[in-house]
Amino acid sequence: MVRVVGEAGDNEIHPIREAIRMADEAGLDLVEISPSANPPVCKIMDYKKFLFDQKKKQKEIKAKATKVVIKELRLGAQIGDSDFEFKLNHARKFLEDGAKVKVDVFFHGRSIAYKDQGELIMLKFAQALEDVGKVESLPKLEGKRMLMMIAPKK
Repeated sequence: MVRVVGEAGDNEIHPIREAIRMADEAGLDLVEISPSANPPVCKIMDYKKFLFDQKKKQKEIKAKATKVVIKELRLGAQIGDSDFEFKLNHARKFLEDGAKVKVDVFFHGRSIAYKDQGELIMLKFAQALEDVGKVESLPKLEGKRMLMMIAPKK
C-alpha cells in the first residue's frame, strides 16, 4: 500500500500495483517521495522533465552568482602625468565593469626612501576615482610594494 499524491492520485491510498498501473495509464512515472512515511508517499509525475527542470534551476542560480574579479594596476613611484592618466582611465573602466582594482606601487632599489611620494600618488589615484569607486583598504607597505584596494560603488 502506498499513498499516491499529485496529478492523478489526489492523496489516496492504493496498492502498489494499482499505483503503477495508474502511472502507466497517464504515461508518467511513479516516484517515491517519502519512503519513511506510513504508508510510503509516491507521486505520479514525468521524472525526466523534473530532472531537467532541476538542472535548469541550478544553472540559473549559478549564472546569477556574482564572481569577484580583481584587476591589478602597477604604478611607479615617479610616474609621469600622461602615464598616470592612462592608468586612471583603465581603472575607471574596470570599476565601471564591476571589477575590484588592486593598485600597486613598486619601489625599485633605493626608491624605497620615497615611500611617502608613493603614498601621495596612491591617494591622488583614489581621489580621482572617488565618483566610481571607494577605497576598501588604504595604502600599506608590504616589503618593496605599497598596495591599495578600490571596490566599485554599487
